[in-house]
Amino acid sequence: QVQLVESGGGLVQAGDSLRLSCAASGNTGSSNFVAWFRQARGKEREYVAMISWSGGVTDYSASVKGRFIISADNAEKTVFLLLNNLNPEDAAVYYCATSNWPVSLRHQKTGYWGQGTQVTVSS
Repeated sequence: QVQLVESGGGLVQAGDSLRLSCAASGNTGSSNFVAWFRQARGKEREYVAMISWSGGVTDYSASVKGRFIISADNAEKTVFLLLNNLNPEDAAVYYCATSNWPVSLRHQKTGYWGQGTQVTVSS
């Protein structure tokens, strides 16, 4: 079992930046990949970015590539997502999830999940 706790969400203005954290505990050695997802009100949850604990593998969805940056602190078992140049379309509940299977994780077919953190962007 792996437990994940997201933090760092809040209310920001368009153009601002925000850094989200995902702290993992438990049997983290069984899950080598951590991904971020988001779900806006009335929409399906979508993939945002993924990283390996070593940091050697990173991946982004087309909608955030170039604006969001994912990073990992393997010693602290925490993954960060830096959200730059936020716009109202980025407002959502952001979730992190972890799994040993990156493809299945990206398609939300597997993984341990956190409870989410709300990001609100005012225009």
